[in-house]
Amino acid sequence: MVLHPRQRMELADAHADALRRVVGRTRPTSSNSRRPGSATDVTIVIRPSRPEDDRVLARLAARDSSAVPAEPLLLAEADGELRAALSLRDGRTIADPFHRTASYVALLTARAEHLCGEPPGRRRWFPGLKLGRTRSQPPRASAAQVEPADP
Repeated sequence: MVLHPRQRMELADAHADALRRVVGRTRPTSSNSRRPGSATDVTIVIRPSRPEDDRVLARLAARDSSAVPAEPLLLAEADGELRAALSLRDGRTIADPFHRTASYVALLTARAEHLCGEPPGRRRWFPGLKLGRTRSQPPRASAAQVEPADP
């Protein structure tokens, strides 16, 4: 299902409001329950990759036991540490297996859809290219177009 970007933003806002209500109902049991570095204190940055990110991307790919995805890339950083990367070309991702990164990948995917207008990996790089029959194949005639032969 493809949603208009405005509808996607409205759904995201409604979900964020619901999460705020849930968080507002739960109270920490002690003052020590909010530790520095907990999920509520993390600063997340979604940004495009730069040439100086090559070493960090190679290290993240090695941790994930995969290759660095094709560029252009979107990166997710948590407090300045690279946690996940997503290719805008083919939709492949790499993520740090030693941290919980599903939410980072979801944020990257949502941002990629916002930038490209459709899910990553499904973007048509040649929008004018018509897929289907080739020039060497003659067009098929339908039954309505076929004229009867003269006897």
